[in-house]
Amino acid sequence: MKFIQIIEYRTTRIDEFNALLDGWVEKNAGHRLASRAVQTRDRDKENVYLNIVEFPSYEQAMDNSKRPETAEFAAGLAALCDGPPVFRNLDVLNERTFEG
Repeated sequence: MKFIQIIEYRTTRIDEFNALLDGWVEKNAGHRLASRAVQTRDRDKENVYLNIVEFPSYEQAMDNSKRPETAEFAAGLAALCDGPPVFRNLDVLNERTFEG
């Protein structure tokens, strides 16, 4: 079953955050466990962002969380945030794609 993790965070340092994120993506090419990621900005709350990360399964997401390089990366991101992130862990029960 697909699994989605939503990470909500507040930062005034989004450019630095994205530079660290870009470095992580490049460094882990070919070793990533996530299948898709989307970064969003909350239009109603200043400096609030959400990353929506999709994994093939909950188990693979947890394997990703246990990797030392993931912990190091998360600590670097946390240092750029204005408080702790909020995590939402979601099992995908139904998925539809709409065109037209």
